[in-house]
Amino acid sequence: MELATITAGQVFVLFILIGAGFVGAKSGVIKQEGKKAFSDLLIYLVVPAMIIDSYMSKFDSKVFGNLMWAFLISAILLLSGLGISFLLTAKQKGKDVAILRFSCIFPNAAYMGFPLIRALFGAEGLLYASAFVTMFNVLLWTVGYAIVSGEIKLKAVLKNVLATPVLVSVAIGLVLYLTQLPVPQLLRQPINLLGSMNTALSMVITGMIIAGSSMKRLLANKKILFVIAVRMLVVPVVCFAIYYVTSRFGILEAIGLSTMVMQVLLIQESCPTAAMTSVFAVQFGHDEDLAAGAVVITTFLSILTLPILALLMSGVV
Repeated sequence: MELATITAGQVFVLFILIGAGFVGAKSGVIKQEGKKAFSDLLIYLVVPAMIIDSYMSKFDSKVFGNLMWAFLISAILLLSGLGISFLLTAKQKGKDVAILRFSCIFPNAAYMGFPLIRALFGAEGLLYASAFVTMFNVLLWTVGYAIVSGEIKLKAVLKNVLATPVLVSVAIGLVLYLTQLPVPQLLRQPINLLGSMNTALSMVITGMIIAGSSMKRLLANKKILFVIAVRMLVVPVVCFAIYYVTSRFGILEAIGLSTMVMQVLLIQESCPTAAMTSVFAVQFGHDEDLAAGAVVITTFLSILTLPILALLMSGVV
């Protein structure tokens, strides 16, 4: 029950921050043109600082073992989501299939996931969350890029993957964690302060996205209902089933995996549609309303679905 209560409270806090971004954008205090600058600040500075900060902790062999499992399980979960989405869209036709699939496959693991994980599980939870986002980015810039662009250029894909700020910061963090190199307080404090901006900044950006969208127009697109069903219902149900089976039959205990790892990863996989969906829709000429609607509406619905998932995982229901 405690996990569910904390999740519900944290999601409510996140939506207050989203409301601040929404009001700021609607009132003109925050200009919509600033959304790109805020996003760049978040992706290239704040999130990397938060990840590196989470790795600047005392080495623990058990935590490191859990982290290695987190990379593997993250890949399995993401590929499972991909398989489910392709299976359910197999009969879909038309030019919107690509962005429809992308909306269903990729969760908002960083924008919505990181703030929630940090509040629920602290620095250790962020380690496992960074593993998920690492695998997310690898899949995003390979399979995801191929889906929305209709082609795949190996050189361009490798460049995008290797240059992703999250992957670079995870690599730096792992070096610091494994070598236990001492980081002066003069550097640790600003890194920590920058990382602490993640929750507020990511939610304000989300509020700005919502403010710049026409809810009436978004809701008129019936294909969004399909995205809602897959990303906010089917995927979380599958995630809970995985958690139930691995916990109930002692699989987690048998491999020495912490329950926290599974909870972190499953919450991330159950997050709303990735904000990157809108970016790719614009870049490759897909239906922008469908992409924006998927992001906005699934984000709204997550205030219900994420606490319910946490409630289920806590064993109350």
